[in-house]
Amino acid sequence: MATCCVENYDDLRRTIEESDKSYDLEKIKQAYELAYEAHGNQLRKSGDPYICHPISVAIILVGLGMDSDCICAALLHDVVEDTDIPLEQITKQFGSEVALMVDGVTKLGQIPLSTREEQQAENVRKMLLAMNQDIRVIIIKLADRLHNMRTMMFQPPDKQRSKSLEVMEIYAPIAHRLGIRGVKDELEDLALRYLDPIGYQEIEDKLELDKADRRAYIQRVQERISVRLKDFDVEANISGRVKSIYGIYRKVYMAGKQFEEIYDVYAVRIIVNTVIECYNILGIIHDLFTPIPNRFKDYISTPKPNMYRSLHTTVIDKEGIPFEIQIRTWDMHYTAEYGIAAHWKYKAGIQGKDRLEDRLAWIRKIIESAQDSEEDIVKNIKTDLSADDVFVFTPKGDVKSLPAGSTIIDFAYAIHTQVGNRMIGAKVDGRIVPLDYQVKTGEIVEILTTKSQTASPSRDWLKIAKTSEARSKIRSWFKRERREENIAEGKAEVEKEFRRNYIHFSNEEEFQQFMESLAVRQHKETLDDFYAAIGYGGIVLTRLMPRIKDDYVKLMKANQIRQTDVLKETPSPRRKNDSAIVVEGIENCQYKLAQCCNPLPGDDIVGFITRGYGVSVHKRSCPNAISSMNDVIQRERWISVRWADNIPVDFRSTLEIVAHDRDMLLGDVSIALSNMRVPIHKVDARELKNGNAVITVTLSIQGKAHLATIIQKLSKVRSVISVEPCGG
Repeated sequence: MATCCVENYDDLRRTIEESDKSYDLEKIKQAYELAYEAHGNQLRKSGDPYICHPISVAIILVGLGMDSDCICAALLHDVVEDTDIPLEQITKQFGSEVALMVDGVTKLGQIPLSTREEQQAENVRKMLLAMNQDIRVIIIKLADRLHNMRTMMFQPPDKQRSKSLEVMEIYAPIAHRLGIRGVKDELEDLALRYLDPIGYQEIEDKLELDKADRRAYIQRVQERISVRLKDFDVEANISGRVKSIYGIYRKVYMAGKQFEEIYDVYAVRIIVNTVIECYNILGIIHDLFTPIPNRFKDYISTPKPNMYRSLHTTVIDKEGIPFEIQIRTWDMHYTAEYGIAAHWKYKAGIQGKDRLEDRLAWIRKIIESAQDSEEDIVKNIKTDLSADDVFVFTPKGDVKSLPAGSTIIDFAYAIHTQVGNRMIGAKVDGRIVPLDYQVKTGEIVEILTTKSQTASPSRDWLKIAKTSEARSKIRSWFKRERREENIAEGKAEVEKEFRRNYIHFSNEEEFQQFMESLAVRQHKETLDDFYAAIGYGGIVLTRLMPRIKDDYVKLMKANQIRQTDVLKETPSPRRKNDSAIVVEGIENCQYKLAQCCNPLPGDDIVGFITRGYGVSVHKRSCPNAISSMNDVIQRERWISVRWADNIPVDFRSTLEIVAHDRDMLLGDVSIALSNMRVPIHKVDARELKNGNAVITVTLSIQGKAHLATIIQKLSKVRSVISVEPCGG
C-alpha cells in the first residue's frame, strides 16, 4: 500500500504514537483501508494518489488532539462524495458519530463565492447547522481546507484566488472564533500569498533578511527574563515568536504603518502555573524593561469572545527595540493554541462558565439571525467573527465584547433585547453621544431608556447596527408589532425599485401573478407576507433585483412571442387597395419605401417612377432624391405622393444604439421596448474595442412621431450614448 506522496499511513501512525493521547489504532486503520480501496487510482492535481489528502487532513487533526472518531471521519471525509461507498456502510462499520461527521462534511461541499448569493448563503447556512450538531465537522473542514491551501500551487490561478478569498471570508474567521490560532494564522498567510503575492513577498523578504539578527535578539531577551525570574525563584517556560505575515500585512498595507512602527513583530511568551504568578511576573517585566504607555491589555480578567486569555504588554529595551510580552498559565496556553480543540486534546477549558455549549453559542446566534432574513450570511460571519474586538463596560462594571466598529445600538441589544427596544439615547464616559457612535475598548457606556409603553426601535437602526444579533432583534420587533405598517413599507419599496429598474406591467392581473410567483420563491405563503418581510428587513429587495429583472425580461419576451404568433395568424392589413401611400393621379399604384432613407408617416415624401415595380417613395430630404431631381434626364420621373389619411399598416424601422458596455445592457433595452409595447423583429449586438457596444434593433412602428418617442425613451436607458435610425 505504499504511496509516492509525502505523507502516507506510516506517517499518520507515527504521528499518533508520538502524540500524548491514546487512540483506537485498529479502528483508524480500518478507516484508512476503506478510504484507500475506495479512492483507488484517483489522483490529486499534483499527481499524487488521492489518499494522500485524507491522510494529511488526519495528521493535522492528530496535531490538534482530536479523538479517534474524528480521525476516522477525516480519512473517510471524501469517500461518500467522490466514490460509490454509501453513508449506510460508514454507519454500519464505524458507528453513527463517524457517519454524522462524514455526512456533515459531505453536505458542506464547497462554498463558492463566485456563484449566486442565494446559493452561497444556503451553503454557509448548512455549514453552521452542521457545526451546531457536531463542532468536529467544521474542525475537519478547516483541516481539509488547510491541506488544500498547502497544495494550492497545483491549481490554476483563478481557482487559487477564489479559494483564497473563501478562506479570508469564511474559514479564517471561523478558525479565529474557535480559537485555533495555528490554523487561522497559516490559512491567512497561505491565502495572502495568492491574493497579494507582491505584498506577501515583500514582508517575507524583510523577515528573512532580519532572520539571524532577530533570533539572536529574541534569545538575548529570553536570557535576561530567565535570569531575573530565577532571582525571584519563579519557574516559567519562556519562548519567542514572530508575528504572522498576514498580521504584519494588515498593519503595513491596511493600517498604513511602517514596518518599524509595528511593536509586536517580535514577542516573548512566558507560561506559568497560576494566575497570581501571571500578575507577579508582569510587575517583574515592567521593572526589567520600560513599558510603552497604552500598550497593556488584560485578557485574563476580560477574555476575548473565543475565550483567549493572556496578559499582553509592549515594552522597550535598552537597545530601543520594542517587543511584546505575553504572560499566561498552561491552561490558558492550551486554549490559546488549540481553542475549542483543547476540549479533546487536554479536556481543558470546559469548566464553569467556559462550558463547551457556552463557547458555541455564537453559532446559534448567527443561525437565528439568518432565519428571518435573506441578509448576506457571509457578511455576518465576517462582521460577527471579526479578529478585532472591543471590550466595553456597563456602569455596573459588566464587560460586553463586540466586533470592532460596533455602535451604541449593538451595545444596547448585547445587554438585553428590551434595553435595545426602549433605548432613547446613550452616554459614553458621562457624555451624550449619537446612536451611531462606534464604541471603543475601555469606555463605560450607559444606555438611556424610557418606561413608555409606546417605546420602539427605528427602522433606520437597521442601517446603523453592525452585528447580526442587533439587526435580528430589531427585525423581530417590527415583524411582531407592525405588520400592517410593514406591508405598506414593503409595497412602497417594491414600487420604488420597480420604477427605478423600468419594470412596468400592462395590467394589474399580470403584475399580481408576477408578484405571487416571486413570493412563492421566497417561501412566503401570501403576497402580504412577502411585502411584510421587505418592510421589516427580513428580505433585502435590492439583492433580489437582478433575478427579478431576469424574470421580467423572460416574461416580456414570452409575451412578444405570443403577440407575434397572433399577428401571423391574422391576415396582413397591407393590401394594395388599402394603401398607406396616395400617388397623385394614379389609383391602386404599386409602391415601395426606399431603404436608403426609410420614410415614415409624417415625413415629407416624394415618388420616383421605376421601371417594373411602380413608385419608389423617398424622403424629400434624401440625398439620393435630391441628386436625382437635379439631374435633367431623371427629373421628369419624379411625381407627387402623400401619406393616406388612415394608414392601416405598421412600418419597420432599424435603430442603432451606441452605449457603454455593461451587464444587462441588452436586457434593459428589451425591457424599455417591451414597456412601450413595440414589436421587435430582429436584434443584433456587438462589442467595440473602445469599451462601447452597438445594438441594432429592427422594430414595427406607427410613424415618425412614434419613432421619435421610442428614440427619446431608449436614450434614457442607463449607459446609452446615442440612438439613431439606420439609413436616414
